[in-house]
This record gives sequence, structure tokens and C-alpha cells, in this order.
Amino acid sequence: MGEKLFIVVLVVLIFGLIVFAQNNGEVLNGQFNDRTLFYLLIASIVSIIFICDAVYMRTYPVVFKREKKFLFLAIIIPIVLVTLYMAFSTIYLNIMAETRGPVHWHADFEIFACGKKIDLASPKGLVNRVGTSTFHEHGDNRIHIEGLVLNLRQITLKNFLKVTGGALDDNKIIVNTDEGLVEFENGDLCDNENGELQVFVYKTKDKKYYQQKIKDFENYVISSYSYVPPGDCLIIEFDIKKDKTDKICETYKTAIQKGDLDGS
Repeated sequence: MGEKLFIVVLVVLIFGLIVFAQNNGEVLNGQFNDRTLFYLLIASIVSIIFICDAVYMRTYPVVFKREKKFLFLAIIIPIVLVTLYMAFSTIYLNIMAETRGPVHWHADFEIFACGKKIDLASPKGLVNRVGTSTFHEHGDNRIHIEGLVLNLRQITLKNFLKVTGGALDDNKIIVNTDEGLVEFENGDLCDNENGELQVFVYKTKDKKYYQQKIKDFENYVISSYSYVPPGDCLIIEFDIKKDKTDKICETYKTAIQKGDLDGS
């Protein structure tokens, strides 16, 4: 009974390590994922082979008794080694990451084209998100940054559009919607005038909010706040060229109405 329980626990451990490696590999943007999954796969195969060998040898009690210690070590050592590797790698990457550990940041956003609101594709499946485990949206017009960020270039506005199935550069945006991809490029018409891709951000300082037009918007890095406000409100707008936008995120609008924020 004890040996059967050990085998069950070991299989659960292997499965848990695989899930952990997959999730953290995505968080670490591939620098951790491929090598760890390879080592984990090899360790799992070796352990499972010897588990099967142990089960088979139990039909030969004399042989099993003689080889029992060797089989135990052959099963457990690969998993212990890969677990240690994952632990030390995770510690090392936490030290090396620009965020110095996992974060949980948010920013709200709205996308408009010629005055019409454009929504990202709705989340599908059990994961309930569009994007990666680190950088995603839940159908709530909110950018979620959850986990370890090795380099802040991972959390640019351009990369957010990319991981959600679209694209962004300085003169074009592609948005992944429930109806498919929609694209707008500088020079396309809005009300018979040339439209231009523009991005505005609302920020806060001392309980006051202010608006800025972002020049290098594709490389804009999301601000490091858990709550919105004071986190960013990003307005991505394809429209006639303007210096300011009249659009604003619901969270900022609510804070202003409640008196939590004042205009600058």
C-alpha cells in the first residue's frame, strides 16, 4: 500500500512540475521554458520507465527485494535534480528580472476607430483570458501584468496588441475582435478626412489626473500600479489628428464623479 501511494504521489509531483514549468516558462518569456521542459521531460521519462520496471519486478519478489534500493534511487533522483534546477533557476531569474520578483500590475484601455469603440476578442476556454499568463486581458478592457517580468520591453503597448492576436506600429494597428481582425492605417479616411493612429494616456499625481499624448506609443511601457487609477488609462484612437482626446476610461470617469480625482 505504501509503495502504491508513493507511485501516485510521484506521478502527481511530475504532473505538477510540468504545469509549473509551462506556466513559468511563459512568464519568463521562453528564457526558462524550453530548457526546463526538456530536462523535466527527460527526468519524467526516466522515472516512469523505472516505475514500470519496479511494478514488473514485483512479480519476482527475490529480484525486486535485491533491486529495490536501486529502483527507488533511479526513480527519485531525476525528479529531485530537476526540481532543484527549477528552484535555483527561479531564484536566479527573480534576482535578474527588472521587476525583482513577480508583479501584479494593471492598466485600463479603450480602442476607437473614427469614433466607434473597438473591443478585443472575448476570452474563450477555461483560461478565461486573451494573451499570455503574464500579459493578458479578461474581456474587461484592462491590461493585466501578472508574474515575473525579465525585461520591461515585454510589457509595451506593442507587445500587448501582439499577444492578444493583433499588431501595432507607429502608423498602423490591427485588433483581434470577435468578428476577426480589423486594421486601420494612417491615411485611411475618417469622415472624408485622413485619419491617424494616436495614443493618449491619463495619469495621476497628488490626486489630480492629467492627459498626455504619447509620441513613441508602440514602445510605451505600462506603469507599475496594481489599481486603476492611479494606473494608466490608455486611449488608442484612430481619428483625425488632434492634440487631446475626449475619450476616457470608465474607472477614471467614476473616480472623477466620486470626487476621488480632480483635473490638473
